[in-house]
Amino acid sequence: MPSSVSVVAERGSPAADIEVARRVLLAEKRGLEALAASLDASFAAAIEVFAAVRGRVVVTGMGKSGHVARKIAATLASTGTPAQFVHPGEASHGDLGMIASGDAVLALSNSGETAELDDIIAYATRFRIPLVAMTRRAKSVLAEAADVALVLPATEEACPLGLAPTTSTTMMLALGDAIAVALLERKGFSSDDFKIFHPGGRLGRRLLRVAEIMHAGDAVPLVPRGTPMSEAVLVMTAKSFGCVGVTQGGRLAGIVTDGDLRRHMEKDLLARPVEEVMTANPKTIDAGALAAEALAIMNEHAITSLMVVDEERRPQGILHIHDCLRAGVA
Repeated sequence: MPSSVSVVAERGSPAADIEVARRVLLAEKRGLEALAASLDASFAAAIEVFAAVRGRVVVTGMGKSGHVARKIAATLASTGTPAQFVHPGEASHGDLGMIASGDAVLALSNSGETAELDDIIAYATRFRIPLVAMTRRAKSVLAEAADVALVLPATEEACPLGLAPTTSTTMMLALGDAIAVALLERKGFSSDDFKIFHPGGRLGRRLLRVAEIMHAGDAVPLVPRGTPMSEAVLVMTAKSFGCVGVTQGGRLAGIVTDGDLRRHMEKDLLARPVEEVMTANPKTIDAGALAAEALAIMNEHAITSLMVVDEERRPQGILHIHDCLRAGVA
């Protein structure tokens, strides 16, 4: 076949579907690139508005913009910026009471002329509630009424008809993420803070700390250096961790495990002092470490327990692999 002849995929074929998907993604990519290039002082001003909020960031929008607004509100709330979504239609029938002094409003509208937003705009203006607009039209009712207008660049929708919001909603969603992350970094929001808002599910379990699931106090099997193995075995049995820590001067010097007992199985084993049987300088973990890190150490070294120690190797607790599994850390 001559190289000058192009092959057009038959409509409805897998190749045609992939071609359409690639065209959409590339169109939206161009939109995001244009959005990144267009960021200016208005974005910084919007961040200043939201950072100063004493109440909540109220996010609103109608139709597809409303769906994006819900997601932006959820992202803000989960990253340390109190936020909620208010439906503009419901706002006109009582939900304006959800917007209070000390709040700020982030209103989304592709055209900037969404009639359902009129009451929210008027309410924000009347009660001097900061209003940030996200729209594609700088010369629109919404943009001109706003304290800060985030104007999206003029780019083509990925929809071939130019009607269905596609590139525009992708840009709105991404700009909402940019706002949330900028506020997160400004506030110094940490993984510990993040866990507070995500206690459930896999994400919450990944952020569990050793201190939250370890055994402490009298539950920790410990004996001082010089203790006869006969007494150490009793402690091992009573505490049910399959090991006992050996201390010297209040610091962890070693550990005796079931494996150590098997390796030293001799007639005089129970009469020997623990230091002759223990494994010196055993693997340990800090109480502030992630439980997932502790599990990784146990898996790597084929051990079932880790002593938890402070910076001076003073025992703080003990963590068994079953504690990690019960907590869903895997």
